[in-house]
Amino acid sequence: MGTSSQPPADPILRIHCVKVFVRDQEQSLRFYRDQLGFHLVADTLLQSGERWLAVAPPDGDAVIALVAPPPDSKQFELIGRPTDVIFITDDVLARYRDWSHRGVKFLSVPKLRRIKHGKMSATPGSAPDAGPIVWGGVFTRFKDIDGNSFSLVSFDEVTHAIEAERRAVAEKAQAERRVAQELEIAKQVQARLFPQHLPSLKTLDYAGSCVQALQVGGDYYDFLALDRQRLCLVIGDISGKGIAAALLMANLQANLRSQCTMAIEEPERLLRSINRLFCENTPDGAYATFFFSEYDDQAGRLRYANCGHLSALLVRSDDRVERLASTATVLGLFKDWDCSVGETRLFAGDTLALYTDGVTEAFNGDGEEFGEQRLLDCLQRHRDLPSHLLVSTVIDEVRCHSPHEQQDDITLIVAKCKSGEAQNQLGLPYDSKV
Repeated sequence: MGTSSQPPADPILRIHCVKVFVRDQEQSLRFYRDQLGFHLVADTLLQSGERWLAVAPPDGDAVIALVAPPPDSKQFELIGRPTDVIFITDDVLARYRDWSHRGVKFLSVPKLRRIKHGKMSATPGSAPDAGPIVWGGVFTRFKDIDGNSFSLVSFDEVTHAIEAERRAVAEKAQAERRVAQELEIAKQVQARLFPQHLPSLKTLDYAGSCVQALQVGGDYYDFLALDRQRLCLVIGDISGKGIAAALLMANLQANLRSQCTMAIEEPERLLRSINRLFCENTPDGAYATFFFSEYDDQAGRLRYANCGHLSALLVRSDDRVERLASTATVLGLFKDWDCSVGETRLFAGDTLALYTDGVTEAFNGDGEEFGEQRLLDCLQRHRDLPSHLLVSTVIDEVRCHSPHEQQDDITLIVAKCKSGEAQNQLGLPYDSKV
């Protein structure tokens, strides 16, 4: 259930500003804002004492910096010259009429021009050349109040294509931002689906965690209190990745939580019902591996059903290992489905571990899995830690073994049977050999 890594996005690169030299910044600002309809994007005083004033057209990323150079500078001599700045619009005539009405001085009426063989020529009254036309459009020039001249041209086929590409890139970026925001919301919602509190038990110290590979995922674990002395510990792994798996995970959780009280007397019936609902409410081919267990705090008894999931590991206090293997096939593939329920006892010093394949199938750089044996070694080496620290320690070792980009959700539950004194208060045997 791995995922391929995505190449890094190209770093942002765009033209920021073009300098235009003016005599009076305040007068120029009024011209660009009031007559051309530009908006002010920056007006600040630099440490050098120079005023940084910048304006931008209504639709565009680049800005024009209005710079007032000292009269004795070389830049001052550039005032009133052609700027080589070209503004592009979809309707030169409309812009010409609007700006002329506002008092902008144009050097000529708009004309249709074209570039042929790398040269620009006016088309009216001239015979067409045989050479290919690179581009053509309506063209005119205008001046600001300092005599700086600019070109105003219309969209031609080439610029239409460039503009379409620009808009496509902008729309894609906006869509990606929207998806990222929605995924972040989904991540927060899914985080609330995991257990928010742990019902207290006298003989069991337990904890769980899920570290997702993506913003949302298909691993699931839960702790469900049936009554004051019975607790369900469940873990599952949904087929697939991302949003689709997260929705199936939420469906499975809703089905289980709505019917979990059935587990007190009829766990087989509960699981048959969950499988039926999962089949009915999910697309063909969707399935989940699932480990269901119910712990009786007073009797120290664990009943379980392993539906195609990895075998749970029960590490006894004397280091013997019992594997709670499959008692049924996966959920969701077959409407005609049944399961059997296994049963065992937990004694003081015993440790139960439920996990998904993100733990054991985490690869290092040599392609070697973390594996079941490393998990067992970690559980035995750190048996004295409380369950929540033992969960964190195992996950840390998995991530140390596989330090590259995480390929699958890492989900783990650890339940430790408490000391003999705690069990003695209930009149229970606490020697695992009894």
